[in-house]
Amino acid sequence: MPARPEKRATGDAAEEAARRLLEGEGLRLIARNVNYRFGELDLVMRDGDTVAFVEVRYRADDRYGGGLASVDRRKCRRIALAARAWLQRHPALADTPCRFDIVAASPAGLEWHRGAFTLDDL
Repeated sequence: MPARPEKRATGDAAEEAARRLLEGEGLRLIARNVNYRFGELDLVMRDGDTVAFVEVRYRADDRYGGGLASVDRRKCRRIALAARAWLQRHPALADTPCRFDIVAASPAGLEWHRGAFTLDDL
């Protein structure tokens, strides 16, 4: 089921704010909103010699643990599958070190969790 327009707009704004935050930290945008039937990559960024796959999660409050807690093992697997598919389509980067980051967004601001999970966690 597609997201309601106001939720989509909030998510888009959070992704844009996350992109600006990460670019301010020296990362470079490679791709955004990459969709596969089994998963989506919000932001794909370059951090020096590393490709960072960034999940952006907005939560209006932390009643259920906030944005970071909303990225469960199932969601991590979907992100990892999408990252693998993306790397297969970009063979020049296939041997590049990769990591999985999460930017938790809320009305209070953004929290960047570098290396939030690894493939070993799955």
